[in-house]
Amino acid sequence: MAEAAPRRILHVDMDAFFAAIELRRHPELKGKPVVIGGSGRRGERSVVSTASYEARPFGIRSGMPLTLAHRWCPQAVFLPVDYATYAAESVRIKRLLAEFSPVVEDAGIDEAFLDLTAVAGDSETVARAIKRRILEETGLTCSAGIGPNKLLAKLASDMQKPDGLTVLAAADVASRVWPLPARKLPGVGPKTGARLAALGVHTIGALAHTPVETLVAHFGPAHGGYLHDAAQGIDDSPLVTHWEPKSASHETTFPRDIGDAALLRRRLGELAREVAEGLAEEGYVGDHVTVKLRYEDFDTHTHAVALAAPTRDAETIRAAALECFARFPLDRRVRLLGVRVGGLTRT
Repeated sequence: MAEAAPRRILHVDMDAFFAAIELRRHPELKGKPVVIGGSGRRGERSVVSTASYEARPFGIRSGMPLTLAHRWCPQAVFLPVDYATYAAESVRIKRLLAEFSPVVEDAGIDEAFLDLTAVAGDSETVARAIKRRILEETGLTCSAGIGPNKLLAKLASDMQKPDGLTVLAAADVASRVWPLPARKLPGVGPKTGARLAALGVHTIGALAHTPVETLVAHFGPAHGGYLHDAAQGIDDSPLVTHWEPKSASHETTFPRDIGDAALLRRRLGELAREVAEGLAEEGYVGDHVTVKLRYEDFDTHTHAVALAAPTRDAETIRAAALECFARFPLDRRVRLLGVRVGGLTRT
């Protein structure tokens, strides 16, 4: 039996995607720090969606509060999120990628994995052709990473941003991956990073040399085992070309903290209707409803109820959401309110 060909995985990651699209339609802003988030209004309680590379030296990062971004870089140009435009551009790029490989995993609005194992030609040549096509057809740049698995391909794409192309082989893990901070490893967020730091683990190499028993003891069998394998560059996960959502949700962060229960119940009903409309549009029903509430002091809690039968009926979802809401003590004002329907199945 012939031996299977080594896997060749390409990760394509658009460079500062939202900001790049805005700079394309506002060329006069090129060279200036640009921050995309919320409605773009100063003082708005939302978060940064992305920032141009000129804004990043000021410490501006995705996910940070817009108010903090304004404080750290008041000279930046703040623009609202235009998600419809970004999503349409994403679809255009994903269609282009499908011309190069029959196996493409949509990993997010600004990234994708391609399996090049059965694609004719050198992987770097294919990657350069993709980068050239994206630039010619959209005016946008991307960074590409090639590796024997998704993990190394994703790490590679981040090594020479923006507009880079990096190849990582399994033999490169010790010399090129181990020196990287542990936070660079996919799946290592702020909380996991802090817990690893408390163990004296600051680099991927240090993580690779931490006994798996120690990692399992601190992070559990699944996550501890993943951290051990990932630090060695091991990843056997397949490309997922189709997935079904597990839940559908809508939430809102209020411009000012709300203490009026009637107003909160009214907004909860609106969120329930928005979720129901989304389920109807996509053809799903769900079997439980969860309400998330964040108080003015950022203390966040959830309550959930099971439904008698899977549904997408707006009134049923609203009633369940109000049942959940009744369990929250309103001893503080509310900053954020959200409704989620889970256990989705397609009808």
